[in-house]
Amino acid sequence: MIEFKNVEIRYGDFVAIECLNLNIEDGEFFTFLGPSGCGKTTSLRALVGFLTPTKGEIMVDGKNVVPMAVVRRVFGMVFQSYALFPTMTVYENIAFGLKVKKTPKDQIEKNVLSESLLHLLLWLIFRQMRINLINVRSTYAS
Repeated sequence: MIEFKNVEIRYGDFVAIECLNLNIEDGEFFTFLGPSGCGKTTSLRALVGFLTPTKGEIMVDGKNVVPMAVVRRVFGMVFQSYALFPTMTVYENIAFGLKVKKTPKDQIEKNVLSESLLHLLLWLIFRQMRINLINVRSTYAS
């Protein structure tokens, strides 16, 4: 389980996240959704260890990961630009973090294929939702 407990993140005087309390259960598929500047990326950056909260705790399976080094955490982050490693294939980009952690090759293949299939499925679902939305707009526009 992942828990954000009273997490506050400041950049100088600017309060990016005032008081985040959130529980994400094991096996739960969770998505941060919101407008620009609402704290989605800031929350993820704190979870993976790219920044340290001003206050509060981030618990993973009951252990506070805030003081833990980035390399000791079991999280990764893919940015919206999709251009982290433009010279690598999709497979190689997904597998990169696992290779750095020296994960066995058979486990890398299993994880990468399941992640790739999940992302493909999500892409197809959102693509279909967009097509349906366009069709609805076209119907009501005429």
